[in-house]
Parts: sequence; structure tokens; C-alpha cells
Amino acid sequence: MSVGLIIALLVILTFVFILAGIPVYVSLLFTGTLSLVALGVTTNTPIATLAVSNSIFNGIGSLPLLAIPFFMLAGEIMNRGGITEKLIRFAMLLIGRLPGSLAHAGIVSSMFFGGITGSAQACSSCMGGILIPAMVKEGYSAQEAAGVIASASTCGPIIPPSIIMVVYATAVGVSVGSMFMGGVVPGILCGLILMLVVLLRDRVVHFPKRTEHLSAGEIKRTIIDGLLPLGMPLIVVGGIMGGIMTPTEAGAISVVYALLVSLFITKTLKIREIGPILLQGVNSAAPLLLIIACAKVFSYGLTALQMPVIVNDLILSIIDNKYMFLLLVNILLLIMGMFMDGGASVIILAPILAPVAASMGISLIHFGIIMAFNLTIGNITPPLGYCLFITSKIAGIPVEKAIKGTIPYMIAEVLCLLLITYIPFLVLGLPSFLGMAI
Repeated sequence: MSVGLIIALLVILTFVFILAGIPVYVSLLFTGTLSLVALGVTTNTPIATLAVSNSIFNGIGSLPLLAIPFFMLAGEIMNRGGITEKLIRFAMLLIGRLPGSLAHAGIVSSMFFGGITGSAQACSSCMGGILIPAMVKEGYSAQEAAGVIASASTCGPIIPPSIIMVVYATAVGVSVGSMFMGGVVPGILCGLILMLVVLLRDRVVHFPKRTEHLSAGEIKRTIIDGLLPLGMPLIVVGGIMGGIMTPTEAGAISVVYALLVSLFITKTLKIREIGPILLQGVNSAAPLLLIIACAKVFSYGLTALQMPVIVNDLILSIIDNKYMFLLLVNILLLIMGMFMDGGASVIILAPILAPVAASMGISLIHFGIIMAFNLTIGNITPPLGYCLFITSKIAGIPVEKAIKGTIPYMIAEVLCLLLITYIPFLVLGLPSFLGMAI
């Protein structure tokens, strides 16, 4: 049996396991182990018994990946400290006079919150828990409310700090700071396009418009409450960009900043709540890191079978146009996002596709943002669609209705994806202007 056929069977087997409902990490670990066994058979060489355990350790032993639990913990602290409500009020202050103001507030506050947590699932859960009931109460349909919030939450992982960008930078060996800066413009562009969709849909469904008036004191308080949490992503990104701190150090500092703000400035968090928050932070980070670790076994096995070389030769023999290559990559990643966690997809695909992109003259920073954007859209595409399940549960509707609610926004996000794919300046302009490696 040829190596190419073995690789194809392993990939197909992985998807069969996932579609059968077997946990993603189990599927990746099992087929990854099979790939190492296949390597020993095809090369007639013994495979070290520690190969699997070493791959798992290396999968999560990278120092930059330690930033992930820190960023998730900082987001949990901020959320428990009432930051979600403060960001929503701040967003309402900025765009509250627009038609569909609550929908706009959901998009803007999701962009803010994404800059704190870097997680689409956390964003849809926190924002949806407050905004979806409020939107339904004001007259929005539950389907529309769930669709808006689920779609808006996908902007979060594009705006720094971003968990999926840390994973990509670690897998490919590029600068985390350059990745963060490369995501700023696409993340903002995504939010603006979603807001444009809300304005266009208002012409059809006539969203409610708020007429709430705030006193000067309330406006001042709202601005202060909103700017305090937004200082965290500024410190993190500024510190990394200036070379003052590593991503891991930035993650740790973000936790300290979140504690200082929540405990001593806004005083919305009690010391006795820190224990449960730490436990929740561990519970949130552990599944992601477990998937990344098992994906590393799968990636290591396929790499040992020379899959990157085979794929590179195959693609270059068929396509010599980088624009067609990027189109095919977008299609592949959108499909992957439907079935697999973004972090696992990056660990598996980045080492395979990035060398092909580099050989075609595509910046690995640009390619990384394309990957991140694609895979975050997977949060609102069935059957995996984490954000769909979260928002539909909050709205009390079947997930099928939530899917219908996301369709116009999903189309807009795909159009935004095509813009950043074929206009590299949208990604590379800011890091290049700041003198960062691209």
C-alpha cells in the first residue's frame, strides 16, 4: 500500500470518527497513533514507544501556548467582574441612536470583548446571555437575536489578543505580535460589515430604535467603565509589539490587570470568588489544550509520513496561481471549520499548507489571518457551530432557526474573508507600518 493511500485513509478515518460523535481529541489521538504505526510498517523501522507521549508533551509544552490559559482566565475574571454589562452600555453610548441599536451594540461589544478573551465561544455566551433576552424583550425575533450575536462573536478571535493566532504562530514559527497587528484591520472590517448588514436588514424588518437619554454624569461613568477593561488588550498588544514582554508574560499581566480592575477599581469582584473563577478558567482551557495536544500527535504522524511534501508537490503540479490556491484553501478551511475545532485545524493544516503558501510568495502572516478568519466562521456553521448551539440555547429556539438567523451575516463574513484574502494590504499594512516582520 502506498504512503499516499495510507494518508488518505487516515484522514478519512478521522472525519468518520468525528461525524460518528467520537470526541475530537480521541479521534485525533487514535488516528495519529495509527499513522505512527503505519510509518513503522512502511519504513520497516521500529517506532519509539515514547513517540506519542512526546508529541503530546510537545503539543502543549511550547512557551507561547501558555498564554492561552492566561488570556482565558483574564476574560473569565473580567466577565465575573461585570465587564460584559459595562461594555454593552459603552457600545450603546457610541451607537445607541442607530436603528437596530441593540444589534449594533452586540456587534461592537463583541469586538471589544473579543479583544479581552480572544474566544468566540466565550463571547457568544457572555454577550448572548445579556443581549439576546434584551433584544427579544424589545421586539427582535429570537431567531434574529441569536443570529446577530452568534455572527458578531466570530469577530472576537480576529481582534488581538487572539487564541487561534497564538496557536498558528507557534505551529508555523512566526511573530505573535505581527499576527496580532495583522488581525486589527480585518477584525474591525468584519464588525463594520456586520453593522452594514444590520442597517440593510432594518429596511426590511424594521428593527426597534432606542430613545434612552443619559445624564452627563451617566455618560461620564459609562465612558470610564468602558475604557477600563479596554486598557487590557492595549497593554497586551503594546507590550508584545514593543518587545517589552513575550505573549506568555502578556497573558500573565492581563490576569493581574483584570484582577486589579475588578477587585480594587470597579470593586465588582470579591476575593472569595477568585477560587471558583480559577476553577472555571481551568475547565475552559483544559479541553482546548487537550485537543491541541492530540492534534499534535496527528500532525506529527502525517508529517513523518511526508504528507507536507506530498501535498506540496501535488498542489504545485496542479496549480501555479496563488490566487486559485488561496481560493481552494478558503474552501478547504471553511469545510474544516464545520467539523473541527479551530485550534486543532491550525495544528494539523498549518505545517502542511504554510510551506506551499510561502513557496508561492504569500506572506505567512497574511496566510495566518486567512486561516484564523476561515476557522472562526466555523463557529456559526453546522454541524459543529459552537456559537450556534450557545445562542440558540439562550434564545430558547431550535438550532435550525439560529442557523437561518445567521445566514445574511455569514454571507457578509465570507465576502469580508474574500476581501482580506485578495487585498493583502488589509492584513499587512498595519504591521508593515509599525516596522514588524511580515
